[in-house]
Amino acid sequence: MTFPWLTFLGLAPLLGAAVLCLPLKHAARWVGMAFALITAVIGLVIGGLYLAGQTFVERAPWIPAFGAGWAVGLDGMALVMVLLTVLLVPVVLLAEWRVGGGGRWSPQVFFALVLALESLSIFTFMAEDVLLFYLFFEATLIPMYFLIGGFGGPKRAYAAVKFLLFSLAGGLIMLASVIGIYAWSVQATGAPTYLLSELQQLQIDPMLGRWLMLGFLVAFIVKAPMVPVHTWLPTATEQATPGSSVLLVGILDKIGTFGMIRFCLGLFPEASTWVAPVMIGLALVSIIYGAIAAIGSSDLLRLVAYTSISHFGFMVLGIYTFTSVGISGSIFYMVNHGFSTAALFLVIGFLISRRGSAAVADFGGVQKLAPVLAGVFLMAGLSGLALPGMSSFVSEFMVLAGAWSAIPWVGAVASLGTVLAAVYILLMYQRTMTGPVTPAVAEHFTRDATASEKWVIGPLLAVILLLGFLPNIALNVIEPTAHQTMSIVGIADPVAPLGGEAK
Repeated sequence: MTFPWLTFLGLAPLLGAAVLCLPLKHAARWVGMAFALITAVIGLVIGGLYLAGQTFVERAPWIPAFGAGWAVGLDGMALVMVLLTVLLVPVVLLAEWRVGGGGRWSPQVFFALVLALESLSIFTFMAEDVLLFYLFFEATLIPMYFLIGGFGGPKRAYAAVKFLLFSLAGGLIMLASVIGIYAWSVQATGAPTYLLSELQQLQIDPMLGRWLMLGFLVAFIVKAPMVPVHTWLPTATEQATPGSSVLLVGILDKIGTFGMIRFCLGLFPEASTWVAPVMIGLALVSIIYGAIAAIGSSDLLRLVAYTSISHFGFMVLGIYTFTSVGISGSIFYMVNHGFSTAALFLVIGFLISRRGSAAVADFGGVQKLAPVLAGVFLMAGLSGLALPGMSSFVSEFMVLAGAWSAIPWVGAVASLGTVLAAVYILLMYQRTMTGPVTPAVAEHFTRDATASEKWVIGPLLAVILLLGFLPNIALNVIEPTAHQTMSIVGIADPVAPLGGEAK
């Protein structure tokens, strides 16, 4: 029997969360960080073994009456999302080293919740059983709810409830489809199954497939989030701590786009092509609306939330234009957006910790007093607007290339999002970092970036530059998943995939 690497990887942070339930007092932070780093090392080892050709699939019976089993595995898409998760969590813990819950909750609770969320997210990305995926998908809401509601701004309880209600509504609709899959598999084979590979071999009535697919899709649209069910995200990020926002936007929301590829396209290809025009329309609306809302935002945290709505529009666009380049770009976009938005949220958190406010109007002239902070703020922003040399440029270029090749006018409209991105990023920098130093800024910005803050931002910027100049590090892993998805959907590539010939 081979060692269950994947199960071990997912359980490691959960064990850390359990240990943090003990009265550790001042050692709690170090214990939490130790488990986060151990998980990251395990993830990197698994990544290395995967690149060396090892296959990771773990199966065990669970609920035979339902056809459900313990089924976890890795393909290229799951691997990069798992690595994104295990690398971001230690950075978040370091950034939120002195987090507090307004006298109610301790940093120990925060660290335990983060590790629990990490464990559940890892299992969600690795799940190859539909019922198992659904259970982990819903379970991630619990620690995230408490992270938002227990730590952050004065209206955090309202933000947490709004997040939970939106997410639960989408999850309940997905549950109907999960139950429908049980009935479908029994009708098709005489025995229930939730295993993704077995379900992909079954024939399904087109109308039934469309209804089942919609149940998953609605939940993923809420999670992504896309216009018009996006309103919970700006509220949540405005009230949550910057670290919690990184986990929410950088990791948890990616389950939405991940699920579209894995379950909507993977299980219901005909239904996915049927709904594609609507999804392309929603993607374009999200791209443009998110960018315009970001330009008009007066709060830094809400501004980044709106930029993320625009970015998620690009990810969805790459998926539903059905090109291997576009799908590869979308998966790569998930990774790049995770690192770039993490850098942006965290450096804004450093600015807020000094100024005591997230309002754009409360800043001005910061670059004269804190040039290092201003510099990393600019670099994080330039990554967000997909400047060449930054990792986001490659993924956004691939999405737009796929859209142009499939539906030229869609690519043209989506390109406006890149122009608007330059506006909201550069305008944000101008309003906060340049100009004369205001008396309030001079009073609060008495120091530049500290050593710990440099350790937080430095690795993120390094990854952004590394994937910008050497994107094949990730693309070589991602592209097989994109080609497999295109094969399942059964649509010929309108353009040559990267490094290949058109079919």
